[in-house]
Amino acid sequence: MEKNDKSMITKAIGHVSFVMRKCLFSILSIGPVPAHIAFIMDGNRRYAKRHALHQDSTNPGSGHRVGFKCLISTLQYCYEMGVKYVTVYAFSIDNFKRDPQEVQSLMDLMKEKIDELLTEDSVLKKFDARINFWGDLQLLSEPVRLTAKKAMDMTVHNKGPVLSVCVAYTSTNEITHAIEASVREKQENAPIEVSDLDRNMNTAGCLEPDIIIRTSGETRLSNFLLWQSDFAHLQNPNPLWPEFSLRHLVWAVLEYQNVHGYLKKRKGEIEKNK
Repeated sequence: MEKNDKSMITKAIGHVSFVMRKCLFSILSIGPVPAHIAFIMDGNRRYAKRHALHQDSTNPGSGHRVGFKCLISTLQYCYEMGVKYVTVYAFSIDNFKRDPQEVQSLMDLMKEKIDELLTEDSVLKKFDARINFWGDLQLLSEPVRLTAKKAMDMTVHNKGPVLSVCVAYTSTNEITHAIEASVREKQENAPIEVSDLDRNMNTAGCLEPDIIIRTSGETRLSNFLLWQSDFAHLQNPNPLWPEFSLRHLVWAVLEYQNVHGYLKKRKGEIEKNK
């Protein structure tokens, strides 16, 4: 009986929270709602140290586990708000330079969490979302690479919003591959146009990000979406990624709405002068 009572209370709280978010997002929708938000999920390891989580050699990914819970909540809020595209920077090519045991632990965690995203009660299932993995996937361990491919294949026909995970990724690597692909397509001595590179980017067919958020107060893009970010509103809130919450997301959208007119005007002026 006690368990049933707790379950009913939890469901009731969840329903009230959903109704309150729905009202909040309805008010936000009076202004322009971003179609694409990208996140640099910075601060997982610092969060683990700050909160004295178990961060030893047997479990170096403890902060990332908390960060994954934050990702799921943030995805739900974005999709409820009407954001069509969410892109996250999960693992840089440079991260392979870390301690091999830590890298292996993160690969294992990545596979586990991709599998979780494919379960019946996952946020992807709830919103009929499609998932992409962008990066040099050949650098991933085979189990992670196969799981990522399985996830893309299983969601490729979904009609809802899109989650793109940048893994084994840097923007310079993406641009290099786009140049190489464009050269292969062209006849000898034919010029390569910007449109050729756009077509061969991982992000082809996806809207450019309206907002790029890097948590933990850092202001660097760290080789993330450099090609696609010329008109993105860059934000660097102080919370570490596992601390990022609904109020931070709402504030980010309000800041974007405050500068949207200026960004739209500047983009129009530049495109007009091309």
